[in-house]
Amino acid sequence: MTGRKLPLLGRRPSLPARVGFRAAICLSLALAANAPAAHAQAVADFYRGKTVNMLIGGPPGGEYDLHARHVARHIGRHIPGNPNVVTQNIAGAAGIKMANYLYQQAPRDGTYLAVIHNALPASQVVGIEGIGFDAAKFRWLGTIAPGAETLAVWHTAGVATIDGARQRQIIVGAAARSGILYTFPVMMNEFFGTKFKIVTGYAGGNQINFAMERGEVEARNNTWSSWKTIKPAWLAEKKIAIIAQIGPRTAGLDAPSLEELAKNPAERAVIELIASAAHLGRPIALNPGVPEERVAALRAAFLATMADPSFRADAAALNFEVAPVDGASMQRFVEQLMRTPTNVAVRARQLME
Repeated sequence: MTGRKLPLLGRRPSLPARVGFRAAICLSLALAANAPAAHAQAVADFYRGKTVNMLIGGPPGGEYDLHARHVARHIGRHIPGNPNVVTQNIAGAAGIKMANYLYQQAPRDGTYLAVIHNALPASQVVGIEGIGFDAAKFRWLGTIAPGAETLAVWHTAGVATIDGARQRQIIVGAAARSGILYTFPVMMNEFFGTKFKIVTGYAGGNQINFAMERGEVEARNNTWSSWKTIKPAWLAEKKIAIIAQIGPRTAGLDAPSLEELAKNPAERAVIELIASAAHLGRPIALNPGVPEERVAALRAAFLATMADPSFRADAAALNFEVAPVDGASMQRFVEQLMRTPTNVAVRARQLME
């Protein structure tokens, strides 16, 4: 079994470096075992009999919701004190409403976790309005797997390539303007000459899927893992054509990479900033201010959950890839993302407004 490290931004993308995942778990458990006994007991005493809330920044039924509920079903067994873990949906503004609540209002004691929308760190970098958090100050726990973001076109549009999308207008469904659902097709229009017309206002991915079936829209952004999990029949029956991707290469997906198609380094830097969302997958975080011993315990619990045979069996049944990134690696990645050069951030913001 192997895990993944997130790539350094600004370098030529490559398949994420493989690291020994079992070794990472052993190291985390060893560190926990070597912590002062009083601290370990204090963590268990704190969580025993409590409820941990897993917040979801979108409506029920989408990939964020499925990931959160899947982790919530298993992680309580691995948190000292074995608390009950419940999920709560706080939809709005492409995940910003929930992230603001976590950062500004939720108790900072380790009883609130959240699956953060993966585009929000990049949205903060470019200065999207409404963001009331600092992503670098969240305490990141990890992600089940990085994911490739795709642009898919409904079969009735008769378009199966980027060049085809340059020849005619295609209506794309999206949620808020700041999210990847909106930014991906805008970026393709800007850098690759496509003619996507973006219609915003959908509550989430499931609503856009219904709109595609009804003929209201003809395309949407989505992760490759979500297509495999939520709409595998669409792939099998060729209801959609994946015409482009950003983020890490993944098995079974052979669409053109926009990072690789970039015409110059400046263009590529902007695409990589937007593609940072894909490398984060469906990331889980705590708010700042949680005592360090609880952060360490929850990070260890996340890794132990990823290795749990029952978790992995359930993930396989859901068609989830399990190639986890640990919390410390995600923390470094997000902190580096916050150091994006101003000129790159300004150019990216033009695509996200």
